Amino acid sequence: MQIELVKVAGRDDLERFIELPGWLYRDDPHWVSPLKFERKIFFDPKKNPFFETAEVELYLAIQDGKTVGRIAVIEDRTYNEFHKERVGFFGMFECIEDFSVAKLLLNKAHAWSREQKFDRLRGPMNLSSNHECGLLVEGFDSDPTFGIPYNPPFYKEFMERWGLVKVKDLLSFKLKLDKIPEYLARATKKIRLRNHFSIRRLDMSRFESEVQTIWDIYNSAWSNNWGFSPMSKAEFWFAAKEMKKIVNPRYCFIAEVHGQPAGFSLTIPDVNQAIKPLNGKIFPFGWAQFLYGMCKVDFWRVLTLGVKKKYQRQGIDVLMYHDTFQEFLDNGVPYCEMSWMLEDNEPMLMALRRLGGWEYKRHRIYEII
Repeated sequence: MQIELVKVAGRDDLERFIELPGWLYRDDPHWVSPLKFERKIFFDPKKNPFFETAEVELYLAIQDGKTVGRIAVIEDRTYNEFHKERVGFFGMFECIEDFSVAKLLLNKAHAWSREQKFDRLRGPMNLSSNHECGLLVEGFDSDPTFGIPYNPPFYKEFMERWGLVKVKDLLSFKLKLDKIPEYLARATKKIRLRNHFSIRRLDMSRFESEVQTIWDIYNSAWSNNWGFSPMSKAEFWFAAKEMKKIVNPRYCFIAEVHGQPAGFSLTIPDVNQAIKPLNGKIFPFGWAQFLYGMCKVDFWRVLTLGVKKKYQRQGIDVLMYHDTFQEFLDNGVPYCEMSWMLEDNEPMLMALRRLGGWEYKRHRIYEII
């Protein structure tokens, strides 16, 4: 049966684009549907500042009037300008278990990339490395945490069969939180005696000022990371307003050296535990169920932990690890996830393994020239 490729051009098309995963994953016990109202905001160029420096096209694969696949193609001008590269991206990939559908979607993305004269096509990015990214290739036996993609195992076979090759893996680690390792306690004690810097909690009463501070740290601390794409102030603020709804300042730390911002760590509750029962719908009565679910969340994700380049190797990261770990213990949190980590970031991976963490999910970024 013929498959038609349709460019998303209006509200009804966007609705089909957003609704597709709910149908594809309807029988998958680990699927967590994103909130549909949030997805509409995310894809709205008038509301999401990412679109100010990016061009995005969305496509649907239609067969006999039914949506059977989707894909996004993305020109991230900020990324290309920062790295002085010509890379096109694809993301938001979903399809039924039919390689012909995947082939049609990926052919379109590749053709678009060549039309734009990009040197290579890379993905999946949903829509950049500052959003969800990577294809799940290991760790299908548990629910994804908030902000981490999920997909069926056959996507890997489809992408590699089509011709995409691995460029980088992103790792998620899980930690059992029963006690602070002795070495970490000793190191923390020595570092505190030096008194070279201070660690404090996020001050929600000065939220706008704190976001400015964290934005400044973020664009410095992560600038050397593979795949990094700087975030504009507007884009960072857009993300921060969403995080404000779920953030707990007890688990968010800012490091200062002589009063100057030096590093920060951000840990968030696994909101997916509260979202999953809602099936993507929070109106009109889902808010009460969501708030009740948030009270029962028992798993947390260490989302970011970074230090400005000029303040690295002073032990700031060690203290943030320690204080986050201690907060978990004080509040009876049994497990946490630290994600994602680049597969070749050996210092970070060694630190996590020494903390007792183990790799339990792996996501892959692919590309084709």
